[in-house]
Amino acid sequence: MSFSIAGKTAIVTGAANGIGLAIGRHFAEMGANVMFADMDEKSLISELGEQADEGNVRYFAGDLREKLTIANLLSATLDAFDQIDVLVNGARQVAPSDPLDADDASVRTLLDQNLFPALRLSQLVSKRMIKQSEDQDEGTAGSIINLSSIAARRTHPELLGYSVSSAALDQMTRSLAVALAPNRIRVNSIALGSVMSASLQNALKDNRDARTDIENHTPLSRIASPTELTEAAQFLASDASAFMTGQILTLDGGRTLLDPVGAAAH
Repeated sequence: MSFSIAGKTAIVTGAANGIGLAIGRHFAEMGANVMFADMDEKSLISELGEQADEGNVRYFAGDLREKLTIANLLSATLDAFDQIDVLVNGARQVAPSDPLDADDASVRTLLDQNLFPALRLSQLVSKRMIKQSEDQDEGTAGSIINLSSIAARRTHPELLGYSVSSAALDQMTRSLAVALAPNRIRVNSIALGSVMSASLQNALKDNRDARTDIENHTPLSRIASPTELTEAAQFLASDASAFMTGQILTLDGGRTLLDPVGAAAH
């Protein structure tokens, strides 16, 4: 099986910075057509520069919490590239929350940000993938990749909303994998440990103790660069993972092997 994704068309959300941007750039370098999607249009234009809206790179700016925006994203991708083979649900938000605060709205906020846009976009994109594959009898009809977190299966008292939304995203991955398997669409997730995303970089700014704490709780003793995740995403997007669906691929530097309560996972 080949790791090649050349000629495939991918939508990558959360693509204005950090992990989503790194995955989108890598896919484009590997010959895929890529629609970079994010609500931050200014950052999209700044990061993509002269690449924006030419060749195999396009961008789409909009709030994916809105159903109409999701439909417009799919239409823009089809207008640009005529098809959609890969969806990377990379838009994520991390925010603190208190499990004992009855007025804390962070759980709903993070479900609205991290779960429902991914679910709605996956549902809409999978319909297009099914339509594209009507004349094909074999091979993968599409690949959906969700970016989740090891927070889904560990406990931190200040990350209730993020942990719940991550766990929900993992279960969504499994449910969609079973539902879409008859249509030859694969759905997998990458559960991340500490990666130097834009949000983590912000959280660690001028806080050396917090960075040291994360490194001390990671067997590989460091925080990953976003570029270290790109080939794992390529593997899931390519035919090399053709018999893999409903799986949660963990990239955490060993955090979940020994991680105690108390060290936040972003």
